Amino acid sequence: MFLDYAKITIKAGDGGDGRVSFHREKFIMNGGPDGGDGGKGGDIIFTATESLNTLIDFKYQKFYRAENGEKGDINTCTGRSGKDLIIRVPVGTVIKDTESGEIICDLYYDGQTSVVLSGGRGGKGNARFATATRRSPGFSQQGEKAPEVKVTLELKTLADVGLIGYPNVGKSTLLSVLTSARPKIANYHFTTLSPNLGVLKVYDESIVLADIPGLIEGAGEGAGLGHYFLRHIERVRLLVHVVDISASEGRTPAEDYYTIRKELKVYSEKLESLAEIVVLNKTDLLTDNQNIEEFEKATGVSAIKISAAAYTGLDELIHEIYSRFKSLPTPGPLVPEDYKFEYKKPEGDSFVIHRVGEGVFEVLGGIVEKLERNVLFDDDDSMRYFQRKLIEAGVIDALKEKGLREGDTVLMGALEFEYFE
Repeated sequence: MFLDYAKITIKAGDGGDGRVSFHREKFIMNGGPDGGDGGKGGDIIFTATESLNTLIDFKYQKFYRAENGEKGDINTCTGRSGKDLIIRVPVGTVIKDTESGEIICDLYYDGQTSVVLSGGRGGKGNARFATATRRSPGFSQQGEKAPEVKVTLELKTLADVGLIGYPNVGKSTLLSVLTSARPKIANYHFTTLSPNLGVLKVYDESIVLADIPGLIEGAGEGAGLGHYFLRHIERVRLLVHVVDISASEGRTPAEDYYTIRKELKVYSEKLESLAEIVVLNKTDLLTDNQNIEEFEKATGVSAIKISAAAYTGLDELIHEIYSRFKSLPTPGPLVPEDYKFEYKKPEGDSFVIHRVGEGVFEVLGGIVEKLERNVLFDDDDSMRYFQRKLIEAGVIDALKEKGLREGDTVLMGALEFEYFE
């Protein structure tokens, strides 16, 4: 089964918590704090491989999670880092952030890798908080929580030439006679339900042709499976536009041509600007040249006349594909090599306050994540730090401006406390 589109959820590993520990050894008094740091969480890494050609694996597994870092150990030993999770995808896969639609990476080359999500940092052990005035800190830092996000995977076929046109105009037949490909061919619409690839060998050149499933009116706006089919020609250098000149389906060939051209433009101006060879197929069904003359008069296009079924006109077409192909620049990834997408974290001590009910307030923002990691409610030193930080960052004053009074409840992520002066 061919699958070229999938949505999955990924989560990097959380950082391990720092440890609270004090050195204990016979004949050694007051050994001091020796709690180690937590290990880093595992990354989510995507890698492209030519051994895959479909996204079918992502139909059955929708959630991917890297390993968490382990908690710090005694004797200031750092916890083990979580294992990275490597997700293999076909070459040509574009990964997008589902929420924003932004491209995260374009895995264009075999073996190309991209770290899409980084694991959380490990928390500091209590040995890190020892100072000349605080010799026995009874608290540590929690590991950083890694994000969980939804991403969209789109497989865009890596081909040099794309065969486009209405259903049943003979694209699959043409692919089969130009290459060694053996697509399913039958006399009904949508015989081809996924792109078929074949290699056209000319002299010492190998040109990859893709038979794109039949487009219909409205495809550029998603009619039928328009968007799913059109994405496969975004990377090609050259389009071979196949038209049924025999009008065997009862349509006008010139109208067929203009309809497909319109759909290319609606989907992407880049597609519309691609170099194109127009091919008039099924000439063996004509009794005269009237249809050909009417098409060329209506479109002003000088087309190549062939019959894929009768093997006529193919040499001229092959020569034209080869000469046009050699003159066109090689396409590349959709994003430059130095492009880097990063999920933004809440900034520093930033915060916003919402009143979520009578006497209940919620604080959101960067300061919440910082305090969640650094505060232990059962430790006096940690609680003093917590109270001092709320005052210094202006959280208390902002809460009062929103109407905070004694006895009201304040929510900060997983933290919840009642306010008293």
